[in-house]
Amino acid sequence: MKLLIDFFPIILFFVAFKFWGIYVATGIAIAATVVQIAYLRIKHGKVEPMQWLSLGVIVLFGGATLLAHSETFIKWKPTVLYWLMGSTLIVGQLFFRKNFIQSLMGAQMELPPSAWRAMNWSWAGFFAAMGGLNLWVASHFDTETWVNFKLFGGLGLMLLFVLAQALFLSRYIKDTDNVKDPLA
Repeated sequence: MKLLIDFFPIILFFVAFKFWGIYVATGIAIAATVVQIAYLRIKHGKVEPMQWLSLGVIVLFGGATLLAHSETFIKWKPTVLYWLMGSTLIVGQLFFRKNFIQSLMGAQMELPPSAWRAMNWSWAGFFAAMGGLNLWVASHFDTETWVNFKLFGGLGLMLLFVLAQALFLSRYIKDTDNVKDPLA
């Protein structure tokens, strides 16, 4: 269910684009993101900072797209979001000595500090690369190709990256099947 909520605006944007074009899709993406944030606030009483950031970026760049009647702004939106996320990870690590990946995932897994640093830097690099790739696709291809890349290419690359992270993390997973229970 959480995955559906996270991708709700993207999926609606994609569907709306296919039927009504970029400007209607942009308006729907803005509205869907507002609904998403409201739902999370009502259901959980809390909205994560990155979700607030995403709302701000879609309202700013989507609004600029609608006001200027220029699809360029909405095409910049993913890059701005990726680069803000990557920059946040880098600034947290370098200036505040805070690993935000560890803060997000530390309760779910136990890793040595070097592994947390590697994950933090790899996510920052991934976000930087995705932002650059988005700009390249947006400037070298038509809008329909960009929209398809945004949904399928972006999600596909994210899935591949997460799988690579899982392979990296697998070396730190302890085999509990062969450990004897001292109380048994």
